[in-house]
Amino acid sequence: MKILHTADWHIGQLFHEYDRSYEHQKFLDWLIEIIRIEQVDVLLVSGDIFDISNPSATSVKMFYTFLNEATKANANLQVIITAGNHDSASRLESPKPLLESSNVHIIGVVEKNIDGKIDYEKLLIPIRDSSGNIKTWCLAVPFLRMGDYPAITDCTNPYTEGVAELYKEAFEYAEKIKQDGQNIIAMGHLHTHHAEITELDKTERLIMGGVECIPATAFHQDLKYVALGHIHKAQKIGGKEHIRYSGSPLPMSFSELNYKHQVIIFELDQEIKNLEAIEIPLFVTLQRIPQSHQPLHEVVAMLEQLPQVDSAPKTTPYLEVRVLLEGPEPALRHKVETALTGKKVRLAKIDVKYPDYAQEAPEFITPEKLNELQPLDVFSKIYQSRYNSIVPTEILQLFQEVAQEANQTVE
Repeated sequence: MKILHTADWHIGQLFHEYDRSYEHQKFLDWLIEIIRIEQVDVLLVSGDIFDISNPSATSVKMFYTFLNEATKANANLQVIITAGNHDSASRLESPKPLLESSNVHIIGVVEKNIDGKIDYEKLLIPIRDSSGNIKTWCLAVPFLRMGDYPAITDCTNPYTEGVAELYKEAFEYAEKIKQDGQNIIAMGHLHTHHAEITELDKTERLIMGGVECIPATAFHQDLKYVALGHIHKAQKIGGKEHIRYSGSPLPMSFSELNYKHQVIIFELDQEIKNLEAIEIPLFVTLQRIPQSHQPLHEVVAMLEQLPQVDSAPKTTPYLEVRVLLEGPEPALRHKVETALTGKKVRLAKIDVKYPDYAQEAPEFITPEKLNELQPLDVFSKIYQSRYNSIVPTEILQLFQEVAQEANQTVE
């Protein structure tokens, strides 16, 4: 059976306030073509279908239109989708009864029995061949929130050990059900130990509450493949070829400027074979000017040399401008936007850097010391912390004038 693994679509995401519907639609159209050409039997989507828990009607329509067209592209296609931390688990799987008639299975919620135990049967999806025979069982585990995983007493990390226990119990349940010649694979939306993260993945850790990562050993050695989502950079985990993140299909930040996005495809019989990554076309390019931070006047000169607009707005590249400043520059955005007027780019981000002057070690301020500080002292410390330099004389004078006026008003 040929299986395709993808994740982290984030349909509806804005890229620095720019709508990405065009890019997402192009990706989904491309994916349908891959499913048709490769004659994919099983599509695994490991979480974060949408970017927000309450997606727009346009995003929802795009998703269900894809499912309709994908199942038409391959009549025997089986689709297994799990919810990610960006998805609303219950909303995502609400059309589940209808979709299952089309071999589309969505798992968002970890259901429990009347005795409070996890109902592992609901997490276990049979994968059948063209004759209707079960060839593989899939542990379709969604993003696990507090209360979804077993509570472990006397443990050092309830999340890590609880998640590991869930995968252990789920595998043992599948082992009891599966027959000779049948395999078990798994899905997950989580942060694994030693995973290489991108700039945006750092914010994802906050969504998870900063909890510990899951080790590769949490996945039983007899699992034939583990399809992971949540980390946006494609990679294998723990040195294991069969434990992988597929990565996001679209660039999620400028840190992915030179990164090639992909889906994973492989054949599964008794063992995995012909595992390969298929590169996803970049539908809208990213540009960074300059490559390293330069003074504003030099950057403006570079921007003014860019070509004029001669392409459709939907495919106009996103631009990150890097500027090296000595201090505050209130007119920064205006100067950059003026230089870019009529240019063949969309300004997405201005990344500012200040000179790396030697700084003193952070000072601990006691309540008593805080009471002794004057407004000018506080302003000077904040300015130095932000701009890595002392406050210029003219700005100090302006601040003192404002402070005096404020005192006179209060009096």
